[in-house]
Amino acid sequence: MSEEARAVMGHEAEVIPLHGGTPEHRTQPPGELEEKIASALRFVRRRLGGDYHVDEFGFDPELNDTLLMPLARQLYERWFRVEMFGLENVPDTGPALVVGNHSGTLPLDGVMLQVGLHDHHPAKRNLRLLGADLVYQIPGLAHLARKSGHTLACQADAARLLAKREVVGVFPEGFKGVGKPYSQRYKLQRFGRGGFVATALRAQVPIIPAAIVGAEEIYPKIADLRPIARLFGLPYFPITPTWPMFGLLGLVPLPSKWIIAFGEPIMTDEYDPEQADDHMTVLNLTDQVRETIQNMLYDQLRRRASIFF
Repeated sequence: MSEEARAVMGHEAEVIPLHGGTPEHRTQPPGELEEKIASALRFVRRRLGGDYHVDEFGFDPELNDTLLMPLARQLYERWFRVEMFGLENVPDTGPALVVGNHSGTLPLDGVMLQVGLHDHHPAKRNLRLLGADLVYQIPGLAHLARKSGHTLACQADAARLLAKREVVGVFPEGFKGVGKPYSQRYKLQRFGRGGFVATALRAQVPIIPAAIVGAEEIYPKIADLRPIARLFGLPYFPITPTWPMFGLLGLVPLPSKWIIAFGEPIMTDEYDPEQADDHMTVLNLTDQVRETIQNMLYDQLRRRASIFF
């Protein structure tokens, strides 16, 4: 046997995975697997015994971290391959109001924003999203939304969350943004009457602009069946290249490449809280936030190589 052969035969055996990856990814050490099973059993025991905390809004941190976040994380990491920039602009402690563009036909952008801050922010912050009335009119969805930390999009709930020093997320475009046709992608719709600015002024918290690129392409809306939308009390009934032609399969989002960027905070503590009732101040700040996000969108679109890469 040659020297090379003896060297090979004498080398410690190496496990070569059949489907890529590394050996340690193929199997889990018995101790690690047992710990995961034990952890799952402890989780079930606590849930059955009622030994868990839910805040006044219905947020269930344990359920969110154990079940909801891991599911959303698969979309974030493997399907949309989200890249996040500017996390240093979101404070490690204290309240802030994150304001983002809204799109995608189905509002997955809010969920991806939530995953990014939860997983990648140095302080692992929970984003408390403000949702539209329609979300809380659907029994199962309303329960799930509150368990994951969301609440109704109203100034009273937003003010209470900010007073509790939470990071609150809002999409001022509402259904006008999430339901706009593909031909208007990345063109911001009207930001309403600036209610979010008034809330930030009263609470004296920074406004963090957020630009989300990628959501526009997951369900490209090419038409809207308004009679059906009115029949079911929906803001729109979308037609996309895959829905409803392919049935439930058409609900699988296209794997677009996502980029989320946070801009520099727009400070409100230089204003007097009473200026929240000044129409011109509110409108000027609203326009400033909208223009900032629109420019950020253009910047991130230039950063992205293509829709899917």
